[in-house]
This record gives sequence, structure tokens and C-alpha cells, in this order.
Amino acid sequence: MEAFTIVLAVGITRGWRSALAGTFGAVLVLAAITGALGAGLLSTVPLGALKVIIGIFLLLFGLKWLRKAIMRFSGLKALHDEAETFREEVAMLSAAQRHAGAIDWLAASTSFNGVLLEGLEVVFIVVALGSASKSLGSATVGALAAAVIVIGAGVLLRAPMEKVPENTMKFVVGVMLSSFGTFWTAEGLGAKWWQGDWSILVLIGAFLAVSWVSVQLLKRSSNSAHATASFSAMES
Repeated sequence: MEAFTIVLAVGITRGWRSALAGTFGAVLVLAAITGALGAGLLSTVPLGALKVIIGIFLLLFGLKWLRKAIMRFSGLKALHDEAETFREEVAMLSAAQRHAGAIDWLAASTSFNGVLLEGLEVVFIVVALGSASKSLGSATVGALAAAVIVIGAGVLLRAPMEKVPENTMKFVVGVMLSSFGTFWTAEGLGAKWWQGDWSILVLIGAFLAVSWVSVQLLKRSSNSAHATASFSAMES
């Protein structure tokens, strides 16, 4: 969604030919990285070691997203605003000088960088999930399906998707990545999970519970701090 917002701003402001040229270039690079990393990991790294490496990576990635989501839900961090991102991109691109030529290189490079940088997170998750489960094709299909949904919705709306509950989605994904990461790390180290793969559901429940408690505690702490500050201001 973040990549689409950038491409949409570029297309509307500088022209769709250059915006799409940069987008397709980034997609080709991302596809090559996915294929190279996925094939390399599956063919060279033993499954046990692969699960440990991928598990730790997913756990760190998931906890990073989960932390941001918890901070946003508790009010300690501002919610991500796609409309504001869109306005900033449009303002920057509108102010830049235009040069004659078939391709607007500022537009193409902006689209390329936006799609590449945002897409690298997707690539790493696809490679991690696909490699650890030995199902790179299924993981790739899932990512492509998400891309088609986002692009299709964006084409119909022709506006940044500010109504989509992005923070909730990132919260759910953070819980899932953290759960899979914990599961595969322990499994790669030789642990035997109770009820096998079904234990992932227990981990998901545990991460959800801890996250909910964290949000409530941070909200209380924030409200107490605001109340104390207001009381001090009134006294002074």
C-alpha cells in the first residue's frame, strides 16, 4: 500500500509512463532477488540451520512491526497516514523541474526506489516463509495475490487507501511473524512442540494476549502522565 501511494503520486503529478517504467523495473529486480535467495537457501543450507536462521529473522521482523503497532494503538506513536504521504510526494514532485525527454527520470527513479524499498520487506518475508516451509511457490503466490488486490483497489479508487486499517493489518502480521519465528527457531534447535504445527496457534494466542496487555498498560501510563502534567500546569 505504501509503494502504491508513491506510484500514484508520481503518476498523477509527472505522468504514468515514467511512473510505470520505474515500477516495472523495481518489480523485475525484486523477482530476481526472490528467485536467487530462495533457490540458494533451499539448495545450500540444511533444513535445521535454515529454520534457525529464518526463525530468528522472522521473530526480529515481527517484533519490530508489533512494537510499532502497540505504540500506535496505545497513542504513543502517530498512526501512519497514507493521505499525508501522498500530499508530501505530490508537493515534492510538483516543485521539481521537468526535463524534456521520453522518460521523466525523476518520476521513474522515485517510483523505482519506492517500490524497491517497500518491496524488499515483502521479498524477505516471502523467502523466509517459503524457504523454511519448503514452499517458495505458495509464498510467492500469496504475495502476488496481495499485490493484485492492492493495485486493483487503487486503480478503482484512484486515491491513496487511507481508509484501510493498516495499523491493524501490521499488528496481525507482526503477531503471525513473531509466532512463526518462535516456532521455527525452537524447532531448528531441536525442540519438539506439543501437538506439532498446532502449537503455532498457541503462540499466536500468547503474542496476542501479551500485546493486548502491553497496549492497556501503556495507555494507563500515558493517561497518568497526561493527568499529572495537567495537574502540575494548573498548580503553577
